[in-house]
Amino acid sequence: MPRAQKLNDEEVHRQLAALPKWTLDAGKLYRLFVFDDFNEAFGFMTRSALVAETLNHHPEWFNVYNRVEVRLTTHDAGGLSGLDFELAAKMETLSGTASEGIGLSSN
Repeated sequence: MPRAQKLNDEEVHRQLAALPKWTLDAGKLYRLFVFDDFNEAFGFMTRSALVAETLNHHPEWFNVYNRVEVRLTTHDAGGLSGLDFELAAKMETLSGTASEGIGLSSN
């Protein structure tokens, strides 16, 4: 499998425009998903994990009850790559019932 290439700032902002619920945080893609309950949050994480495994690209994430915070970066590339945006787009589709939890959390 070829190594992912780091995107330049222009390409990052172009691809970010296609994911309006995601933001940049310390050079990583960030999104807070909020679900109705733990079961929905965990189901989302399970579906996302299966997709991540097929991409061989694994998220940094944190879950408490109905909330899932996701940060994506490509460590091998030293920043954001197309894999991050591909996984983010697939996670958007998988989130289904997630609310508009965007931006950085205040916890």
